[in-house]
Amino acid sequence: MFSIREGKEEDAKQLSELAERTFIETFGAVNSKENMQLHCEQTYSEAKQAAEITNPKMRTLLAEQDDKLVGFVQLRFDHAPECVTANKPGELQRLYIDSSWHGKGIAQKLLNASLDVLRERGCDVMWLGVWEDNPRAIRFYEKNKFREVGSHVFPLGTDPQRDILMQRAVN
Repeated sequence: MFSIREGKEEDAKQLSELAERTFIETFGAVNSKENMQLHCEQTYSEAKQAAEITNPKMRTLLAEQDDKLVGFVQLRFDHAPECVTANKPGELQRLYIDSSWHGKGIAQKLLNASLDVLRERGCDVMWLGVWEDNPRAIRFYEKNKFREVGSHVFPLGTDPQRDILMQRAVN
């Protein structure tokens, strides 16, 4: 059984390792090694994760089993693209699960916990960007009442990729 808890600055190293590993597991086979490495260096370093965990405009929730991280979600509260219609939006920036834990309900529990955080903050909409070539994630979000509202460019290293922007009501 796993538990969900708030991330702390001392979790940054383990979170950095999990984030990079899960990102590479998910997208490494269909992207260049150079772009994957560049993205991971810019996005998942221990210092970057520590800064995100302590950023008051973000929240990090961790799923763990026996003191080992098996998944996480990071929420951001600073802005939303124009296509997101909301009075007070919150972004689901990352939702990553270790591949050995896929299908065990962790993603759903982290999403539900994220919705609780947004409700507590008075947010009315959750929005996210998901790579257009990630059908598994798109199906998960559609199942959870997200709908497509636009798109934006996600720079993976030097490769500009298209993310579908989706949103759903928080209630």
